[in-house]
Amino acid sequence: MHAKTPKESYTIATHIVLPNDTNTLGNLMGGRLLHWMDLAAAMASHRHCQRVVVTASVNHVSFDRPIKLGDYVTIEAKVSRAFNTSMEVFIEVSVEDNQTGQKVKSNDAAYVFVAVDQLGRAIEVPQITPETELEKERYATALKRKQLSLLLSGRIKPEDAPELKELFSR
Repeated sequence: MHAKTPKESYTIATHIVLPNDTNTLGNLMGGRLLHWMDLAAAMASHRHCQRVVVTASVNHVSFDRPIKLGDYVTIEAKVSRAFNTSMEVFIEVSVEDNQTGQKVKSNDAAYVFVAVDQLGRAIEVPQITPETELEKERYATALKRKQLSLLLSGRIKPEDAPELKELFSR
């Protein structure tokens, strides 16, 4: 399998926030946004490996500002790192006020997907070759998030997570 660039593993989706998407305050429900992010991330993962993918985890989601009824929501999802059978997808959400056209970043997230065969068994995925400084930064932090997840679940020991040690030795 050849390595791919994040440009080959990318999805942009745009939605308008309708009344059925909102809570009683007129804000987009968090669950609806999580659903939209999951779909965009799944498409980016599928584009990367050209296989069926399943959501393995949601390692990080931030809700930095409310998204209002009528706003346009743009979700950009890129595979930030591929491991053996899994891929981390970094997602950025921006909101456009449909009256003013002003765009503001509102959320980001990191989802993990696993590629599977016809029987649901995990299969190998192509690696990523980051190119830009931002892609290189996300590539490095993806490994730290994976190690932290494995450490918290008891699947690795602290000494098996050298990238995390530097976070605590400062």
